[in-house]
Amino acid sequence: MNVSAPAPTPTSRALAWCLHLLVVGLLVLVAARAVTDGRTPTATIVAVAVACGLVYAAGPLLPRVRLVRRVAAWWLTAVGAVWLALLALSPEAVWVAFPLYFLQLHLLSRRAGLAAVTATAVAAVAGFAAHTGSFGPAMVIGPTLGAAVAAAVVWGYQALYRESERRRRLIEALTATRADLARAQHTAGVLAERERLAREIHDTLAQGLSSIQLLLRAAERALPERPGTAAGHVVAARRAAVDSLAEARRFVAALTPPALEGTTLADALERLCATARVRHRITTRFHLAGTPVPLPTAHEVALLRVAQSALANTVRHADAGTAEITLSHLGDHVALDVVDDGTGFDPDALPPPDPEAGGFGLAAMRARLDALGGTLSIESAPGHGTALAARLPLVPPTEPEAHP
Repeated sequence: MNVSAPAPTPTSRALAWCLHLLVVGLLVLVAARAVTDGRTPTATIVAVAVACGLVYAAGPLLPRVRLVRRVAAWWLTAVGAVWLALLALSPEAVWVAFPLYFLQLHLLSRRAGLAAVTATAVAAVAGFAAHTGSFGPAMVIGPTLGAAVAAAVVWGYQALYRESERRRRLIEALTATRADLARAQHTAGVLAERERLAREIHDTLAQGLSSIQLLLRAAERALPERPGTAAGHVVAARRAAVDSLAEARRFVAALTPPALEGTTLADALERLCATARVRHRITTRFHLAGTPVPLPTAHEVALLRVAQSALANTVRHADAGTAEITLSHLGDHVALDVVDDGTGFDPDALPPPDPEAGGFGLAAMRARLDALGGTLSIESAPGHGTALAARLPLVPPTEPEAHP
């Protein structure tokens, strides 16, 4: 029953009812002894006992008594005053001091409660001594021992309650933290998956559609003077559409890229060069250096995507006549180099990616390699071609590998 006390627990309600019954029982005992013993004035003792019960009953009916210590202090003062009057009339009223200890310790602050209990114990001892006409140590031990027991019980209960509240708040904080962590992990997972989807779309569907667009433009330029050439471009565009559709289906199913199914990375890169030669009339050559070793699927997918994206950039932007792709197995790492003799560019003056104009290729390549602990370097200058180098370690990185 502290200030701004929380809702009573089932245990606290049970204790409160026990305290109420104890007070009522003791008051009934005082009145019954007055009637049976024929003490005078009997009617006055019964009336004061009833008055004490009524004043006490007002406390549980007033919510502010449990919430505001000042109101509780006034109520306890009224109960104490009526009890003192009853004590002056009947020695049995000394037993009512025991439940009063609990009320004072529970409703008042520790200092005020201790002072009230001390005053009540002194009044109980003095009142009983006055009725018996004598004074001895036994009269002091009873009320004092009762006060000590009440203090131990109430303060022990309050300590347990505070500890329970601290644990409850700690559990709530841990639950909230776990919920925040789960939301953060979900958000991070969504962002990672969004980034992965963006890379896949750029490196597969977007590149395929770009190739189809270039082929159809070439066919359009060849018509009507060179229908045979135009038909060849249309056939190549149709093959590109078939390949893009296969990529899209495998992409949706989150499976290995079709170019790597049932073959090696070197063979997939060789076919990539052959396809570019046929579709875009650019001389492309593939070279394999070192002794090939089996690569993790994530490494193969990343290097194939980098090669596809780099070659697509060469076809679209470099106006190159020749492009060479080299896959090198160098012991503890694998390297992929894509070199062309095109117009080149200034790597430090690239415009930011634009949803309409593109420009996501280099960022996607770098993100793929970074996720596997690799590096991407670009050497180019206007009029001097471009050299792109991707490096991937064969030792797995400490962080979990990202999905391609």
